[in-house]
Amino acid sequence: MKIIDEKEFDKKNVFGKGQKNTMFDKYFIGDSFLNPLTKLEDDPVFIANLSFEPGCRNDWHIHHGRTGGEQILICTTGSGWYQEEGKEPVSLEPGMVITIPTEVKHWHGAKADSWFSHIVFSVPGEDTSNEWCEPVSDEEYNKL
Repeated sequence: MKIIDEKEFDKKNVFGKGQKNTMFDKYFIGDSFLNPLTKLEDDPVFIANLSFEPGCRNDWHIHHGRTGGEQILICTTGSGWYQEEGKEPVSLEPGMVITIPTEVKHWHGAKADSWFSHIVFSVPGEDTSNEWCEPVSDEEYNKL
């Protein structure tokens, strides 16, 4: 379900776009928006709605964890991409669930011609962290 119009996206984005994701801005090409759905300090699992403007994607990254640390994406609005290193990209549409194992290098974001939103949460565990790697190049992205 491609959505190019921001006002239409905002109407369909039931969890809300939130504020510009300035905390992680340096790890994204384009603008992303974060709407926390739980409070990090109050809840055992931090859950947020992450929205991407058309063409926005995060850098390649890896989730680490001795236990836990996996990331789960629940696609809610618009159309996006997910790709693991060495594998073909996966087209993301509302209703899809992606479970990202620890130690897997990957990226995710919007398609060039659509806004995109997904719920994101990391599985709690021991010694969990994120390793940010290189950006997804325009050359790689434009092949999709």
